[in-house]
Amino acid sequence: MAIAQVLALSSSTSSFVRTDRPKVRRAAPSRVAAAAAGATVGEPARRLVAAFDPAIPLASAVTPPSEWYTDPEFLRLELDRVFLRGWQAVGHIGQVKNPNDFFSGRLGNVEFVICRDAHGKLHAFHNVCRHHASLLACGSGQKTCFQCPYHGWTYGLDGALLKATRISGIKNFNKNDFGLLPIKIFAMQVFCDNYLDGGYHVPYAHGALASGLQLQSYETLTYERVSVQRCESAPAEQEDIDRLGTKAIYAFVYPNFMINRYGPWMDTNLAVPLDATRCKVVFDYFLDESLLDDQDFIDQSLKDSEQVQIEDIALCEGVQKGLESPAYGVGRYAPSVEMAMHHFHRLLHTNLCG
Repeated sequence: MAIAQVLALSSSTSSFVRTDRPKVRRAAPSRVAAAAAGATVGEPARRLVAAFDPAIPLASAVTPPSEWYTDPEFLRLELDRVFLRGWQAVGHIGQVKNPNDFFSGRLGNVEFVICRDAHGKLHAFHNVCRHHASLLACGSGQKTCFQCPYHGWTYGLDGALLKATRISGIKNFNKNDFGLLPIKIFAMQVFCDNYLDGGYHVPYAHGALASGLQLQSYETLTYERVSVQRCESAPAEQEDIDRLGTKAIYAFVYPNFMINRYGPWMDTNLAVPLDATRCKVVFDYFLDESLLDDQDFIDQSLKDSEQVQIEDIALCEGVQKGLESPAYGVGRYAPSVEMAMHHFHRLLHTNLCG
């Protein structure tokens, strides 16, 4: 199986003013300039962060307060200190496989476009025209340049301003100063709580999946910014498609990227916040080359995966409604299974305090 190559980008003030070679490390770049003006932390947000104590051992700890999942000011703090200060997964390398390929996206208030220029070099830019701030690119596809739909300013796929329309008479203007603002990028070889409960919800919510796993073998490992959950698979019936293989592996890369491996089948999940109570989850699927022509296996695997996603959506939407209820404040962890969730909340608290 080919391992999914994921595009990661980091938005930082420094990347606005220089185009030095990206460093493949999880450094904490300075705050995104576009978000800095409104990112002052208010006292209510500070109180919400302080309400969770990461030093309390798992068996005695309480979960973060419900406002972490509902409060708009907390979301602004989370976007600034978690999503806009470090490397974030934004897509799959196959989306920009060829020269002139591009795709666009949004993270918080950062609109971005990823592309390969005619020479095959990978770029990431803020998807904003330098003239009057119109969005440049939409969706995905192929382009030889980006032309603003508002006033026609045109940029190369290397970010250079190629054409500024109707600027005769303008003074103190150097087109080299008005290229697209770059974002650092590299290719690496709340929904999240539900993912990180150590299989706790599987027998209750995913009956079909649970029947294919030996849940007594479930184990969780935590590392600096990654957690791995794994479970042995039950032997498949002779007439069944063996999608699960011998072991299921679930890897979580902080703060919002998940890799799920079942035998020859793998999918990735990217959770992107939309507002204080909603997120979007992007799914990509991967398959061992030996099964690319097995349409029955592909169709059944997609069907099984979709069933799990539908069940998880129902769970998460129900939990979100409960979090917005005045009846809930904080909860507790199940120490034998929810260690990855506690690990995630501790990492989140560290960033929120930074």
